[in-house]
Amino acid sequence: MKNFLVLIIAAIICAGCGEVRELKAEVLPPPDPIEEQLNSMTLAEKVGQMIMIGFYGTELNDDIRYSLDNFHFGGVILFDRNMENLAQTKRLVDDIQAVANQKFPLFVALDEEGGRVARGRNFLPPAPAQADIGFDGDISAATYWAKYNAELLRSVGVNINFAPVADVGSNDTRSFSDNPQLVAEFVNAAAQGYESENFLYTLKHFPGIGKGTLDSHVEVSTIDADKTTLYAEELLPFKKIIDAHDNSRFMIMVGHLKYDALDPVNSASLSPAVMTELLRNEMNFGGVVITDDLEMGAIKKHVDLSTLGVQTISAGGDIALVCHDYESQQIIYNSILDAVKRGEISEERINESVRRILKLKQHLQ
Repeated sequence: MKNFLVLIIAAIICAGCGEVRELKAEVLPPPDPIEEQLNSMTLAEKVGQMIMIGFYGTELNDDIRYSLDNFHFGGVILFDRNMENLAQTKRLVDDIQAVANQKFPLFVALDEEGGRVARGRNFLPPAPAQADIGFDGDISAATYWAKYNAELLRSVGVNINFAPVADVGSNDTRSFSDNPQLVAEFVNAAAQGYESENFLYTLKHFPGIGKGTLDSHVEVSTIDADKTTLYAEELLPFKKIIDAHDNSRFMIMVGHLKYDALDPVNSASLSPAVMTELLRNEMNFGGVVITDDLEMGAIKKHVDLSTLGVQTISAGGDIALVCHDYESQQIIYNSILDAVKRGEISEERINESVRRILKLKQHLQ
């Protein structure tokens, strides 16, 4: 009552002074669709968004249906084992998207680098290898072939490419060059190509595998370069794209090599020093961090599967990539979910990753 009288008196005073003040209703900002979606999700659904899986078969089957129904996985990766021709691949992707029944689309990824690393080459003619593009020296060609890849993959329902390779001098045909500045320029041109087509892409393999001596599919490779060298060479292409591009439009894939100058104990994909301190805090990357396949020998031989996903997420990863074994996918999912339930990983930590994932998925709508 007292407050009401104060308002009446103030109104009389203002009227007496010749002032008329219109009371306006407070205009609230529109709701954030990402926060709305995040708040509507169960913990199980959030954890599912943080895992991308591979599967077997060329059509929708009980295995992939069960995986999507029960574990809410947020993405799939296709291999040649899934792809027979253009029409069949598009139908498979459409069927998987439909059965997933998620508000945001599934990520559907492919390794389409060009050259020898290309899938479905009998009906998806691959771009040249990155080394060939770099050797020719025409930086605009990287933009052209990125646009080509975007159009090619979109034709079969794929919505994110695990390319371009941002490694410096990878000792095969997968890198644009062994010159860090040239790699940065070519990768930047490729990024521009993908973005001009509104197509998602992935820089790999952070912090760079050019100095590796062993195949990560088989065993871990240890890099003994000092930090100054890593900053001047391996990290340069990644830093250029992070600084010059919208971080919500691409992923960064972290490899399984070990860099003694950064973390003498853990492989990059399990290292807080690499994923959080370096990539997030020092290099200011605000987008999605995905691991390379966690079933590679470099990682699976040395870390128990039941703790692998927990270590990856605790270190700062957003998505764990598990390409082959259904049981491994379920173990990694359940281990992360259980870690949150017992308080080893906070739900807010999960929310941080899911926000980034949903922000990237906004570009798919």
